[in-house]
Amino acid sequence: MVNHIVLWSFREELSESERQEAAARIKKELEGVREQVAGVVSLEVVTDALSSSNRELCLISVFESEEALHNYQVHPAHVAAGNYVKTVTKDRACLDYRV
Repeated sequence: MVNHIVLWSFREELSESERQEAAARIKKELEGVREQVAGVVSLEVVTDALSSSNRELCLISVFESEEALHNYQVHPAHVAAGNYVKTVTKDRACLDYRV
């Protein structure tokens, strides 16, 4: 099994309503990929971070293998979602590890 965790912050210029809209879209698009790629064990986008957090969005996902993670990363639906994420976020931190 491979865990894949990604954290983002929104661009400063986004209003609160734009952030809420972007979070909902990111959640819908990334979680939608879960059903399209073989080997996804679980996938969740967290959009309600506590004020103690230093990031605003989190993707928590588990894959059967590194190959399944790779297939997810190159899947057209994931690539499209990622292209949108890049337009509304200012940074990305990622940690992949085997369990």
